[in-house]
Amino acid sequence: MNHSLPVPDVLRSALAGLLDGLPPSQATGAVDRLIGHYRGVVPTHAPVLRDRSDVAAYAAYRMPATFEAVRSALDAFRDASRSWTPATHTDIGGGTGSASWAVAEAWEDADTPVATTVLDWAEPALAVGRELAEASGLPGLRTARWERARIGSALTLERADLVTVSYVLNELTPDDRRTLIDTAAAAATGAVVIVEPGTPDGYARIIEARDRLIAAGLRVAAPCPHSAACPIEPGTDWCHFSARVSRSSLHRQIKGGSLAYEDEKFSYVAATRFTPEPAPARIVRRPQIRKGQVLLDLCTAEEQLRRETVSKRHGTLYRAARDAEWGDPWPPHSAQSPS
Repeated sequence: MNHSLPVPDVLRSALAGLLDGLPPSQATGAVDRLIGHYRGVVPTHAPVLRDRSDVAAYAAYRMPATFEAVRSALDAFRDASRSWTPATHTDIGGGTGSASWAVAEAWEDADTPVATTVLDWAEPALAVGRELAEASGLPGLRTARWERARIGSALTLERADLVTVSYVLNELTPDDRRTLIDTAAAAATGAVVIVEPGTPDGYARIIEARDRLIAAGLRVAAPCPHSAACPIEPGTDWCHFSARVSRSSLHRQIKGGSLAYEDEKFSYVAATRFTPEPAPARIVRRPQIRKGQVLLDLCTAEEQLRRETVSKRHGTLYRAARDAEWGDPWPPHSAQSPS
């Protein structure tokens, strides 16, 4: 595969090869069953992905969106961690490797590829993950280890610089979820990044994880500008972000949609063992552009939510505000905050 292509394009090409020859009706049926599961709230006690056709449908349905969500979380984390680069990475419940693709891209220019281990209890998912990784041409993926492990309270982990847990917590019982977070924190020598769906329930799981990571001695690097309590009053709102996902014609066929893109809503927390440099503030809602002004809803280092109005009189900052996106740090490094 052409390694010079952007990683999202490489992923789409690999998925197209994976689904080649799979009857559309079979893929659609598997997707419908998977949608029913992932919209549920009852933790599963058996692997959801039963065979190769299930895994192929899952990969087409979820990998591009999960990749973009984790990619966005890692972008914010890297802004706060500056030059830090992990040498080792463990992807808990990684399935076909969406988060590992995002990690491989994030540190693609490192002198040595990140050594990744993907843990999952569904052997068909691991097998397809290996296949996709081999097709990627990315050194960090092609050398990854894919190991079967039951994800829950009995999981034991080797030490790793970076531990990722993406779209996994919903599948665990509350006790297993708490134990897994504590295990991830204990194993991480550098950082833990956890990503969940951008729903009220997903946010609640992220807040629980955030609290446990802080209790374990880690510091929040992103998205929060601080490691104090979240200023959102429980039950009134939830913190989440959005990632734009480009879809191939094959992906649109499987998903049953007609648009060339979709927006994946997600919540996340990235916490570190070292001292991060979090953003002074984070844009937590889509900016509202008005005539001559931009309204920004911010979570700030002062441990509060605040709306800031940036008008034309702020010059460079106003132009930056017009280009700002939901989830971005504020102000940008090149601008000054309005008085």
